[in-house]
Amino acid sequence: MKQEVRKQIGVIGAGNCSNETGVLAEKVGKEIAKKGAVLLCGGMGGVMEAAARGAKLEKGMTVGILPGTCREDANPWIDIAILSGMGHARNVLIAQSSDALIAVSGEYGTLSEIALGIKMGKPVLVLDCKWDIEGTYRVRSAEEAVELALELIKSR
Repeated sequence: MKQEVRKQIGVIGAGNCSNETGVLAEKVGKEIAKKGAVLLCGGMGGVMEAAARGAKLEKGMTVGILPGTCREDANPWIDIAILSGMGHARNVLIAQSSDALIAVSGEYGTLSEIALGIKMGKPVLVLDCKWDIEGTYRVRSAEEAVELALELIKSR
């Protein structure tokens, strides 16, 4: 009997964020863990750290694909740190390794991950995002983001 593979949901967003955005990202992380999915992110601060913290508070699994070569650079909420040594080019690995991506606010690095996700045919959901990008799904809450992400993954 084949074991079901856990879904991996990428949470993308800026390495520095406001408290309000951090609270939103933490809620996304909590929802991902509650649904039994793995949270995948860039492993650093800001949105990535807040989302990973949320997942860990709900006993979830977190994976960070780091830009550098030092495991200690990962935020304290990352269970598995993958060292890419690729800088911003690691965004390709995050997009490729995620079954769906949820962008929480974000800056230009996030924009590149959104574009890569769309190009790779991944569902990309945007929450509190300043860009209106064709091919993304705009959502209004953490709960809606994770529910829709899982629905879209199933329908693929």
